Amino acid sequence: MDHSSYQDKLIKNYYQNRELLMWQKLSDLISELYLAEGKKRASLWKRVAAAMKNLGMSDERIEYVVSTDNPALLASMVQKHVSKDHRSF
Repeated sequence: MDHSSYQDKLIKNYYQNRELLMWQKLSDLISELYLAEGKKRASLWKRVAAAMKNLGMSDERIEYVVSTDNPALLASMVQKHVSKDHRSF
């Protein structure tokens, strides 16, 4: 399938920024987790697990974070990553 130069640029930018997008997705999911209950909350944790997997995190770490059902733990993890990345600027 041939892509236009515009589409090629979009695809290239997506893959260059994929990690940043996954961290942003986790941040967004944290907010939703605090407000969700029941099946919606379980569904959000599945999305969290998928985002963590896309970031290359170990299955053990993913299972631990998800099993706690604690958005604050996830928020702390994301905050540590963001703080670490911004020290280099």
